[in-house]
Amino acid sequence: MIRALTRSLLAALLTVVLSAGAAEARSASDIDAFRRTLDQRELKAFDSYRSAQVFHDAAMDAYWSHVDKKRALRKVKRKKDRAITASDYVLEQPPKYTGPALAPGISRKWKEFNDRLEAVKPTPKPEPPADVADFLDSARRHFNFVPERVPEAVFKERYAAEALALGLSGDQVVRVYALETGGIGTADMQAGIHPISRKGTPISSALGYAQLLAANSINELSKHGADFVARLKALARRSPPERRQRLEEKAEALALMTRKARSIPYEWSRHVAYAGTDVGRGIHAINLDGDIGPWLQVIKLKGLRETAEAAGRGRLSGAEIELMNLAGPGTGLEMMTPVALKAPTTNFFARAAYYRNTIVREKTSAELLTALDQRMEQNLKNAGSIEFRQIFDRLEQRSRAGSQ
Repeated sequence: MIRALTRSLLAALLTVVLSAGAAEARSASDIDAFRRTLDQRELKAFDSYRSAQVFHDAAMDAYWSHVDKKRALRKVKRKKDRAITASDYVLEQPPKYTGPALAPGISRKWKEFNDRLEAVKPTPKPEPPADVADFLDSARRHFNFVPERVPEAVFKERYAAEALALGLSGDQVVRVYALETGGIGTADMQAGIHPISRKGTPISSALGYAQLLAANSINELSKHGADFVARLKALARRSPPERRQRLEEKAEALALMTRKARSIPYEWSRHVAYAGTDVGRGIHAINLDGDIGPWLQVIKLKGLRETAEAAGRGRLSGAEIELMNLAGPGTGLEMMTPVALKAPTTNFFARAAYYRNTIVREKTSAELLTALDQRMEQNLKNAGSIEFRQIFDRLEQRSRAGSQ
């Protein structure tokens, strides 16, 4: 890719890198100030390193631009119902940095310089993702909703019963759980937070056994909210008075959430934007509820299966369901086609998402499926997965006994 760039473009990019590096965005005057602290040997090494970085950054930008163009062309071909061929994909992996590393002594000076600069004029840091406490607070304030928490084994049993009722197998569901949560996940597990030690920092809004994003909650509630409300009301009618009142209040709150979700146009981008609002965050708290959470997350998995069936893929492995969950339903299905299986995963993920998801890097679609399956196999040995599998086995045996 880099050979296609002109000398003038490379010169311009070099100037940019010397004023704003890949790791630290610094002004030209800041860079000059640091360079004046170096002796001639260090200065030559530092400039050589920075020059190599700009060439690499240029190559990366060219590569991802090519990926984006190929993706846009595939979209046009699909609209015109034209066949997708291998030439519609970028078939090389991203370029690797082959330039010099920054010598330890200069690297230490560069870090110390940036630390001092940060203390004087700190770089604005992005607002951290909302956490479980934020979801609960928003739900309480906007919807008068406090999720009804149940023991983990009870949540798993309700989840398993719902999955089996909707035609999902224990193998499919437990393998997704094993991949998404490491086989130790809890109903309130959030991405970036260890479910047992509770240490870490949220890296996204992903919650629960299926790691639904806040936008997923809004999306699914806009489709199925009325059914969930009806189920809560029916459950209330069969329950003792104290439980009945709690379920009726829950149904009322969920009905309000459903109206809010449906007030937004049914577009993924709009759901993503709404999920970032205080009201949208409140909707996400339903994942934590012992009644609603299993319904919501299982119906999402069922939707993936139905999408696959409509595309002619009637049987999905756990890894294939997870691929659709990870990449998006349509993209996941595309990745399973024979022509796409040999294509690098860069063709199917946005640049930021590609580097955020370590499991997808430097693989083809086929290699990613293998990696997902291997990770599942490993995590199936963990305590949460074993418990979940045992619950499924018990319910399936009970179902078989009842049908005899």
